[in-house]
Amino acid sequence: MKNIIEKSLENTLSYQAYKDLIKNLLAEGKATGPNQSEVLTNYSLLNDRRMKRLDKTIKISEETSKEIQSIKEPQIWLVLTEGWCGDAAQNLPVIHKMAALNENIELKIVLRDENLDLMDSFLTNGGRAIPKLIALDNNNNVINSWGPRPTVATKMVADYKAEHGSLDPQFKEDLQVWYNKDKGQSVQDDFIKLLKKKTLKEA
Repeated sequence: MKNIIEKSLENTLSYQAYKDLIKNLLAEGKATGPNQSEVLTNYSLLNDRRMKRLDKTIKISEETSKEIQSIKEPQIWLVLTEGWCGDAAQNLPVIHKMAALNENIELKIVLRDENLDLMDSFLTNGGRAIPKLIALDNNNNVINSWGPRPTVATKMVADYKAEHGSLDPQFKEDLQVWYNKDKGQSVQDDFIKLLKKKTLKEA
């Protein structure tokens, strides 16, 4: 596991570099990842706009700020993602703003499909669901992980799957509407709970 993590850390992007990568690929009519299609490119274009908007509008609460700033030891927040992923576009700007509150936290981003060994070590119900955040201490030991979506949204997805068998386009649209109304608060709530348990603070 540690070898896989350290290998992935050699290929990380900063948040800005990740956004630049998406922008540059879109200029070529491409999405991130090995699979290319008009659908994925269109999702990426939509997500690029979402992230730009959220970067300007997301607010981090006082309670979240206090908990984030209480982290005293250096750590890395390593996030697996892809530019076409709607959940990632909604959650990454919030994660970035939280990480920026404490100089002990370094946010590093890797593309899922270039790091499948890492992804397969952090599956969600057997699936390669993203975004996935892996918190590491300064020795690259895993402290905790989060993702692919806030607890509230995860329950929404599970309830819908239980009733309908799968997620249809209408639900995916409804989920994005929920994200827009939530304004990043549910992600912050999840992180506050993790921090209060000390699980992101110390191994």
